[in-house]
Amino acid sequence: MRTEKIKKLIRRNWRLYVLMLPALAWVIVFAYTPMYGLLIAFKDYNAKLGILGSPFAEPVFKHFMSFFKTSIAANVIKNTVVLSLLTILISFPVPVIFALLLNQIKKGKRRKVIQTISYAPYFVSNVVVVSIISVICAPSGFINIILQHFTGGAPVYLTSRPEYFRMLYIISNIWQTMGFNAIVYIAALSGISQDYYEAAIMDGATKFQRIRYIDIPLIWPTVIIMLILSVGNIMSIGYEKVYLMQSGTNTSVSEIISTYVYKTGLQNAQFSFATAVGMFNAVVNFTVLLIVNRVAKRTTDISII
Repeated sequence: MRTEKIKKLIRRNWRLYVLMLPALAWVIVFAYTPMYGLLIAFKDYNAKLGILGSPFAEPVFKHFMSFFKTSIAANVIKNTVVLSLLTILISFPVPVIFALLLNQIKKGKRRKVIQTISYAPYFVSNVVVVSIISVICAPSGFINIILQHFTGGAPVYLTSRPEYFRMLYIISNIWQTMGFNAIVYIAALSGISQDYYEAAIMDGATKFQRIRYIDIPLIWPTVIIMLILSVGNIMSIGYEKVYLMQSGTNTSVSEIISTYVYKTGLQNAQFSFATAVGMFNAVVNFTVLLIVNRVAKRTTDISII
């Protein structure tokens, strides 16, 4: 009986399933097939022998234990968590606020111009972004010129000082992602019925009151879901931008798990060790995602599953 229902459902919606095939193929090829490579974390991988031909490590969790025994492990984990938490705390509310403000602009041309300007930085290469940071923050750069004008002191080496690394990363991240991340909230706001606004205007509600009592409550489920996904990626920070911003003097705060995996795995060819570190990272992310999702479901009755 169930088989007949499935066949009937497929016959009725076969066009939709055909449209879904390219996306499904992409997920299988690029998301599930690479999981086969996780075996490397439990083996003493040898490129000549291949993944299946390489012998299992003794003990099996040797490479995981090796990571936690290294002197850098605690600092790398700490840097990753701190940088990710600061990014979420400071960067996450910005797209929401931007979307709420942009929603108040009703003129089409002005709104489109602002949206285009805000989206554009997302498509700028990290290499270009870090180059801009280096030029602006150089001893003879724009920021130091302003600082010297008001303080009269010596130029500050912002890009090489560890205390400024996180600030530069977060500010540049906000500039890069604010407009693009706001798309989800702009879409949620556009789905709100105009009847709510018309009724509020008739009752004499100001723009701020409309934002507070209409916009925020109605997009709150979207905000919670996006926050769950963000916290679920707490250990996942792309290595490209951090790696480019690193210097010999700021690695005490800039060395994170992804850059450490890149250096040990690709530069030093320690494939098994790097895979083990990356797998540990993924397991922590998955665990945090489940915990945050459960907490959100209990407190707000909103969750992704």
